[in-house]
Amino acid sequence: MILVDNINEVKLSGNELKNYRRKKKILDLLYREDTLSATEIGKRIGVSVPTSLSLLKELSQKEFVEFKGTGESKGGRRPAMFGLKQDSILVAACELGRYTGKVGIFDSHNKLVAPMVKFKASIDDKDLIEKIADEVDKIAKDYNIDTQRIFGVGLSMPGLIDEVNGINYTIKDKKLQNIADRIKARFHKLVYVNNDARMQAYGEFVFGQAKGHQNALIINWNWGLGMGMIMDGKLYNGATGFAGELSHTKYEEDGDLCICGKRGCLETVTSVYVLIRQAQEGVREGKVSQLTAKFRGREEEIGVEDIIQAARQGDEFSIFLLNSVGLALGKALSNAIQLLNPDIIVLGGAVSEANQYVLTPIQQSINRHCLEQISGNIQIVISENWERSGLLGTTAMLYQKLFSNMLV
Repeated sequence: MILVDNINEVKLSGNELKNYRRKKKILDLLYREDTLSATEIGKRIGVSVPTSLSLLKELSQKEFVEFKGTGESKGGRRPAMFGLKQDSILVAACELGRYTGKVGIFDSHNKLVAPMVKFKASIDDKDLIEKIADEVDKIAKDYNIDTQRIFGVGLSMPGLIDEVNGINYTIKDKKLQNIADRIKARFHKLVYVNNDARMQAYGEFVFGQAKGHQNALIINWNWGLGMGMIMDGKLYNGATGFAGELSHTKYEEDGDLCICGKRGCLETVTSVYVLIRQAQEGVREGKVSQLTAKFRGREEEIGVEDIIQAARQGDEFSIFLLNSVGLALGKALSNAIQLLNPDIIVLGGAVSEANQYVLTPIQQSINRHCLEQISGNIQIVISENWERSGLLGTTAMLYQKLFSNMLV
């Protein structure tokens, strides 16, 4: 397999170009459908069965496609089924949060070929790309993975990201903003970069709770508050690629200072940071709470999971804190609902683990601030796989780009 930025730069005869496009379509079809017969493939790409079999043979010789058994008979001989060969085409996907990252190597069936690993880094870390490379190399070495079979590297991360050029304008050092170029220089493979909330949204749309929904909002509720949007069945990036910055919409006129430099952003009243800070302040003030009994004198050790666990055990102070951030998010979502009219909202991220302790106040706030005709039929659900949905979204995008930019 050879990756190309522009197929027109490769000298192919008319027939070679035609077959190149057909083989690319076959790989894309098998990625999306898992297994297909030669007859079905021929119908999908508009060729005869002998031509379909010939193309599949070429792809099999290059170890991209393999025989997957026989399918159900429709009156005649049981058809031979073909699929992408296990571990033949791999990608490395990385998701970066505010303070930590995670990396996984996925096969063309969207399965991890080795356990996912976590590492400490931020978008402003000058050694970010090298840290990602070190983790990929370590996974490959520990699990005997041929790095020559890794054809693409994808990264989702917080910030204002130009998806087309792979530039993150939120990175403070301008020399480090072109993330895509930095990854290409280190890996020499196909690269894809996008915002973390949008990749989580795409992962939920293709594999998760938003699957089958044409208009969905997916919320990444962590240290910030990202929003990914599926509109008319497509991931929405916006005119310049910056859509979904829910964190930095105005919530309070004279509120706290946000990391973006403005005051009163939604992030300053709903994020993990705010939730933990308020819990720490309550413990220092001696609030009656399980948190005070457990963390008095070591408030800096409180994590969001401790607040959620205390709420589950009936701790009124913890329930109050979760209720407060839920009401605030519900009010902000009310504006998005009335503007975008989604049919489902999927909550992911650390705070979403609180489940009914945030779902109930969110729904109460939406009931208060939204027109019932618009909000009445919206499902609001918790992601079942938010820890991996961003990685899966990046993986799916990588394979789409890969099958559009390779010579087979």
